[in-house]
Amino acid sequence: MSTKSNRFEKVVNIKNKKASFEFEFIDTYVAGLMLKGTEIKSIREAKVSLTEAYCVFYEGELFIRQMHISPYSMAASYNHEAVSDRKLLLNKKELEKLQTKSQEKGLAIIPVRIFINDRGKAKMEIALARGKKIHDKRQDLKEKDAKRELQRMAFD
Repeated sequence: MSTKSNRFEKVVNIKNKKASFEFEFIDTYVAGLMLKGTEIKSIREAKVSLTEAYCVFYEGELFIRQMHISPYSMAASYNHEAVSDRKLLLNKKELEKLQTKSQEKGLAIIPVRIFINDRGKAKMEIALARGKKIHDKRQDLKEKDAKRELQRMAFD
């Protein structure tokens, strides 16, 4: 087996683990990503961080900011910047709906996960979300602990 096939992940599914703890998801969408050649290769190596990323509208188009894609190790001089704005691709109806809803107070558009679809294209799942309050986070932790306790009791 060659080293090239081992370097790239078979299934890429990079999640923003902080997102579900910090935000309550209202609506989710799947968007395409406009990437350079070295960026997609780094994504296939699973070298992406979504923890600081967020989405903004600029002149009617949706962009993702603060998403970190590590520079591709095998690239020579034509490598990409690690953190830059990248365009998200959605149809016009979805963009208009997201733009009007995101202008409401307390709502934001955040990335949830990046994956490679069956056609080999990089896709991003984004969510229209509302920030959770401290008591909501505590409630989620209590529910999580209760679930874990029930699973323990079922296996004993």
